[in-house]
Amino acid sequence: MEAEAGFLSGLPGIESVPGPELPQIDFLNRFNVETPFSEENQKKYAENDARFKESPLLKKLLEKSKLNKEKNRLQIENKYCLRGAEWGVGDCSAEGMSVEERDKFIEMLKQKAGVNE
Repeated sequence: MEAEAGFLSGLPGIESVPGPELPQIDFLNRFNVETPFSEENQKKYAENDARFKESPLLKKLLEKSKLNKEKNRLQIENKYCLRGAEWGVGDCSAEGMSVEERDKFIEMLKQKAGVNE
């Protein structure tokens, strides 16, 4: 089925007609020049960003964050491993161990995970 365009399809629509000129307000024009988007402010912000990225404090905090992320990841892994051992499922399953071996294994996982019961 072919679609046929109407007889007005080649004419420009209302969106091609320019709108009226809006009045210029002096206060707003001054404000627009002094906005954070002005070239001078952008340059100042870029300099401040560069200086901040090189600061020892930021580097220290980023390193601390990276260490905390790894520590938290290991804690979560240890807790899931402990849960799997207790339930007898997953990679840390104590299935096939004697009761004594299983208890020792679970106790070791509790110490590793920092779980005190």
